Amino acid sequence: MIQFSRELQICAFLFGLTALVTAEEPWIEQGRGVPQFLETVAKKKKAHVAFLGGSITENTKGHTAMVPAWLKETYPECEFTFTNAGLSSTCSMSGAFRLEDHLLKKGPIDLLIVEFAVNDDQDAGHDRETAIRGLEGIVRHFRKTNPGGDIISVQFVNIPILQKFQEGEEAVSVAAHKEVARHYNLPIVDVGIALAAGIEAGNNSWETYGGVHPKTEGYSFASDLIISVIKNSTPADGSENWALVPPLEPRNFENGRFIDPQTGSWLGGWKFAKPDSTLLPQGGIRKGYTVYNALRDDEPGTMIYLPFAGEMLGAFVLAGPDAGILEVSIDDGEWQKIDLYHKHSKGLNYPRSVMLADGLKNQRHQAAIRISEDKNPESKGHGATILFFEENFARNNRY
Repeated sequence: MIQFSRELQICAFLFGLTALVTAEEPWIEQGRGVPQFLETVAKKKKAHVAFLGGSITENTKGHTAMVPAWLKETYPECEFTFTNAGLSSTCSMSGAFRLEDHLLKKGPIDLLIVEFAVNDDQDAGHDRETAIRGLEGIVRHFRKTNPGGDIISVQFVNIPILQKFQEGEEAVSVAAHKEVARHYNLPIVDVGIALAAGIEAGNNSWETYGGVHPKTEGYSFASDLIISVIKNSTPADGSENWALVPPLEPRNFENGRFIDPQTGSWLGGWKFAKPDSTLLPQGGIRKGYTVYNALRDDEPGTMIYLPFAGEMLGAFVLAGPDAGILEVSIDDGEWQKIDLYHKHSKGLNYPRSVMLADGLKNQRHQAAIRISEDKNPESKGHGATILFFEENFARNNRY
């Protein structure tokens, strides 16, 4: 069982009451807080707040609505812009590669609230290194483009993560994301520890919280914790700037970006169209992905030749019931097989990032990609549905 002193147990009366939160509680690590954000709110009277995460963030009635409502009520003199870049099923790796297109191109961001611990755990199943590469990539890319902005790292919770806390342990994704946040002195909001403490104190339950996708009460609980970080922060005085320290994981995805699959040369029957039931006759398609075009074929032997740059090559795919296997050769090297099929592919064209090649030299490369004649035993076909390719090209090695 997780052990907290009585003074630190959360008073989480979710029905109309606010959780008691202080900077000393173990589920909040204040770090440096959000001083630059508060300075912007006070002096410029105009601020951009962005949210990045998976389906927990994508919910427009969750913390992405509750935190903005509190900000507007608390700072009525400030003109806020809010951007929700939550996208179902995405992990921190996907987040690092879509950050530029989905957020950074929308202009300067003063506060970024990011969550990926649940999807890194239950969807992607990332190990520690990959979870660090993803979140650290987001943090560093954001810092380089928004030196005047702040970040809050939030870890939401599922049953396995909660059980780990109750056993006195910490899930791999949670520990990795907190390691990144501490390295950059970011505030941490660990919803799972707070919930575990509330359950132990008899003031809360998993059912009241609402599950992986929280109920209104659960989102209110998490939002109060996030808001407490802002409340306990002190505005900067104009002289503070974030110093970008050396990376925790040198191979993090800080230079990550999407590559339009049209950049490549296609041989075979590839189609490039909206991912609807005509393009993808098997499996469901989540609404958030129908706005993109996808490159699709299901015939073994069809090829793509793709120029890219950097230390790795990934693909952001929809892996449905017929998801196949890709064979990849970098710079005329040996062919490697990458299985696109996912445990959630059975009835859904499941969105996921897959690593096609890693550990490359940080230079320009040429990839040859073909659909394999082999397939996963669980798959019904050889389909490859590619929304974007992913590259991580560092134009210089200085931090």
